[in-house]
Parts: sequence; structure tokens; C-alpha cells
Amino acid sequence: MRNILAIAHKELKSYFSSPIAYIVLGFWALMYGYFFVAILQYFVRQSMQMNQFQGAQAMNVNQQLIRPLIQNVTILVLFLMPMVTMRTYSEEKRSGTIELLLTSPVTDWQIILGKFLGAMSLYAACLGVTLIHIALLFIYGRPEWKPIATAYIGLLLLGGCFISVGLFISSLTKNQIVAGMVTFAVFLLLWIITWIGSFSGPTVDQLTQYLSIVQHLDDFGKGVLDTTHIIYYLSFITFGLFLTAKSVESERWRG
Repeated sequence: MRNILAIAHKELKSYFSSPIAYIVLGFWALMYGYFFVAILQYFVRQSMQMNQFQGAQAMNVNQQLIRPLIQNVTILVLFLMPMVTMRTYSEEKRSGTIELLLTSPVTDWQIILGKFLGAMSLYAACLGVTLIHIALLFIYGRPEWKPIATAYIGLLLLGGCFISVGLFISSLTKNQIVAGMVTFAVFLLLWIITWIGSFSGPTVDQLTQYLSIVQHLDDFGKGVLDTTHIIYYLSFITFGLFLTAKSVESERWRG
């Protein structure tokens, strides 16, 4: 465990020693702030319109403000996570430090898990930025905290899936730009796979609905912890890390 944490710390430090972490965090904060203001303004307008009618029920903050806000976070994950994962192995190969890493007294899985935790730490920092806006809602409103906590669990699992795939793709090439572009293409395919199924009949549609990485997040946004979705995400992460392990193992044998 000590080796894994040491590698994770090294990875996180390398993000902040380059512009990547600052670009990701800055762009994340900017876009999330825009989404927050836009959805909040719409929520306020809708509330004022409903208050004009007697007996109108108060709008649900969780379902009509926080849920669409959380859904917009997935767009940021789609565009920013390739920037986080594209350098994990590609930079090691380009600089020649991959040989030193593979010959050090650590196992392949310790390296992979360390890099995974390092990338997840940066992703968690991005999610931490969003808590500032959520805190404002608690100060001026009365949202329910349990659905919010459930939604953030879903976002962490979603990010873990993207990072595990990004690690695998980064381990296949020396070029960071290629790794980033291919990772984004795979992410986008996992995003729109339900569109393909909708034109291919009910059987294929049902299959693509299950394979869609974003589709499983919907219940988390409603505050529902379904073990089916949790197992899907954990299985996806494990499979992505397994592919990365096989890629690193082949690199070790070639070396």
C-alpha cells in the first residue's frame, strides 16, 4: 500500500508541476460556474411563475436544480478527463523513464493503482470545486443532502471508468496527443452508444442501454443507489485496469 500511495503522490505532484492541473481545474471551475448560474436563473424564473398561481407547490431543488446541474458535470468529464489521463504512461515512454519504473521494486498492479489514484485525486479536486456552489444552496435553501451524496458517488464511479480506460489507451502509445484524441473518441462512443442502439431494433437497443456509461448515472442523480449500477461501474473500472495491466506486462516483456 505504501508503494501505491507513493506513486499516487508522485503522479499528483507531476500534474501540478505542469500546466495540466491548473488548466483542468480552471476550465472546470469556469464552466461549472456558468452551468450553475444559468440553471439557477432558470430555476428562479420558474419559481416566480409558479408563485403567481395560488396553491402551487414549491419546486424541488434537488430534482429541478441540482440534478440537471450534476448531469452537466458529465459533459466536463467527457472533455477534460482525456487531458488528465493522456500523459500517465505516454509521458513515461516519451521521456524514457518507463524502463526505470518497470525495473523498480514495485509490481505492475502497484504502478497501475498508484497512477489511477493519482488521476482520481485530481478528479476529486475538480468535484471539490463544485461543493462551493452546493454549499450556497444549503445556505439559502433546503435541499436534501442524501440524493446529493448519492449523485457524487455516481460521479466518482463515472470518473473512475473514464480514467481506467484513459490509462489503458495511454499505455499503448508514446504520443500524448494521440492518447488524448483516442481517449476522447472512446469516451464519446461510450456516450452516444444508445443513439446507435435506438436505430438497430429492441434487442440491440436494450444492450446499448446497458453498455452506455452515462445511462447508469441517471438513478444516482435521482438519489437511488442501485447495486446493478454500482456493479457495472466497478466491473468497468476493473476491466479497464486489467487491460492496462496486460499492456504494461507486454511492455515489460518487450523491454
